[in-house]
Parts: sequence; C-alpha cells; structure tokens
Amino acid sequence: MEIIIKGATEEFAEKVILLAAQENAKLSVTTVQPGWTADRAERYLRDLTAGARRMAEMVIVEGDGYLDADHLRRVVGALNGPANSLKRAVDRGIRKGWLPEGTPAAISPVADPNNPSWHQNIAYRMDQELVPVFREALLRINGAPPAADS
Repeated sequence: MEIIIKGATEEFAEKVILLAAQENAKLSVTTVQPGWTADRAERYLRDLTAGARRMAEMVIVEGDGYLDADHLRRVVGALNGPANSLKRAVDRGIRKGWLPEGTPAAISPVADPNNPSWHQNIAYRMDQELVPVFREALLRINGAPPAADS
C-alpha cells in the first residue's frame, strides 16, 4: 500500500497513518520539509542560465532581496529571458524531484501598482527570510569572499 499525502496538516497525516495501521498496512513514512534550504538554493542557482544567475546574484547580493528592474536591465539586458529561466528552474526542480511540490518562486517580479495594465516590471524581489539562505548557496558556488586586509 502506498499513501501519498500532499498539502495536509501534520495532524491529518498522523490520523491517516493510524487508520492504515489499524488495517495492518505496512507503511513507510517519508517526510519532505517544504521551502528553500541552502542545498536546494545551490542546486537551483547552478541550474540557471548565465544571465538568470547573474540576475539572481544581483537581487540577492546587490539588492539585498529587492532590485530595480531598470538597474537590472542596464547590467543584464532584456529581462524576459532570465526571468523566464528563474521560473522554469523551479518548475524543472519540482518535476525532477529535487524541489518539493509547491516550492514558491525564489525571485518574483514586482509590477507597477500605479499602472497595472503595463506589463513591464519595475523590480524583482526575494522574501527577506530567503536572502541569507541564497547568500550561503552563493558562497558555496563562488567560494568565500576574500578576507579584508589587516
């Protein structure tokens, strides 16, 4: 018997397991913690195209989680390719199983609230609690920053 429980509370999952045990079902339980970890962030960043990784690094390091789209365009160029790569990498990670189902985008576009019909984004953002996780992943990829001169 295989039981897959997605999106349920831990309490509900425990009730299902108890019910299955009453039926003498042989169970193995595997839990996957949702969300971003440094390992997942590192794999995600390594999976990006060069332009998308540059864009992500800028949002994470230079912008500390929020960076103006015009600034990104001056450095990266057109953002539609790199932005699409950011989304596709999450989708690919979920499909291939190295990201759990329901993993949110690490970096999201910010639309102009004063002109919602205009589709050009004004910025790209990352939730503040993810910034240190992704900085750790970048350190793993790029190596530790050089020590300051004494």
